[in-house]
Amino acid sequence: MKIIAVGMNYALHNQEMGHNHDEITEPVIFMKPDSAILKDGKPFFVPDFSNEVHYETEMVVRVCRLGKNIAPRFAHRYYDAVTVGIDFTARDIQRKLRDKGHPWELSKSFDNSAAIGTFVSLEEVGNDINHLNFSLSIDGKKVQHGFTENMIFKVDDIISFVSRYMTLKIGDLLFTGTPAGVGPVAIGQHFEGYLNEQKLLDFNIR
Repeated sequence: MKIIAVGMNYALHNQEMGHNHDEITEPVIFMKPDSAILKDGKPFFVPDFSNEVHYETEMVVRVCRLGKNIAPRFAHRYYDAVTVGIDFTARDIQRKLRDKGHPWELSKSFDNSAAIGTFVSLEEVGNDINHLNFSLSIDGKKVQHGFTENMIFKVDDIISFVSRYMTLKIGDLLFTGTPAGVGPVAIGQHFEGYLNEQKLLDFNIR
């Protein structure tokens, strides 16, 4: 199982991070290892190697078929369930690596940096993956709210694009990008993630 993630897929998030939207002509892809998975409501422990870990709330798609070189019109056949996830990012490390022109996987791929909630079928959320809303609340206050129709690159296009380079396998996960509103985590916080008002993610920061 592999975790495929999309960066810079919401225009307002790009603005808050200082990225030039006009320069993004194809999906920005990075990977996380399977050791990054955090599930079943287990707590996220803030790592000691970073002083600035940020949350990035995303819709996560689960791959259900083996596929390579998938045409966009067939891409919807290759996923069957969705949830809410958090792409934890060591922002200080990411900034340092970017400034040096180095790859920034270390800031994204550390243990437990990919929190995922309970998966639900597409039928449960209305079948149209391009018209879903998702959000994150911290200690009962909503801090991020996204709509999948605002994605720069839609899910089917991402599936098709990625499958040109690597074979998709059953159980692979696709983190589809975060909207505006990312911010730092703090010990003691309580995270709750929602998809179409259904709570699918619930865990604590320690």
